Amino acid sequence: MSHITIHYHKTRIGELILGSFDKKLCLLDFRYRKMRATVDKRIKNGLNSEYVEQDDAVLETARIQIDEYLAGSRSSFDVPLLMVGTDFQKSVWDALIKVPYGTTSTYLQLAKDIHNEKAVRAVANANGANAIGLIIPCHRIIGSDGTLVGYGGGLPVKKRLLKLESNNASFLGKQS
Repeated sequence: MSHITIHYHKTRIGELILGSFDKKLCLLDFRYRKMRATVDKRIKNGLNSEYVEQDDAVLETARIQIDEYLAGSRSSFDVPLLMVGTDFQKSVWDALIKVPYGTTSTYLQLAKDIHNEKAVRAVANANGANAIGLIIPCHRIIGSDGTLVGYGGGLPVKKRLLKLESNNASFLGKQS
């Protein structure tokens, strides 16, 4: 059986679990989130693999970029991604990647972005099933009324990430 290389990474927003498979990042999530077992099972089954705790170049690059992002000096990532999920979930995650740094969107807008306006609840579920946090920025999705809604790392972390991005968006935008 093949394996998914995993590594744990302590950050200012909590401990993360990162995983790579076939030289691509397939997991970047909060180690202690409520849905940990569900997400892990989907990834292991989807890739027909088991976790092996090691390190590799993809995970090292991801850690560097995460640290730069959390320090406010990076607004985008260039780690190769491997999304493990249904075609519908992948379409939602692709739409999420397009939500610009320093901005927010809603489940309804995401549903419109994938041309399936009636699928708001399914979009919300796909958002919650995202296994590559930060890079696939599910933290940028808020309720239609502007309230902060669920986040795997908890709402205080979501609030910190949105504040980090809004504080740095104009500065980082001028750099690129």
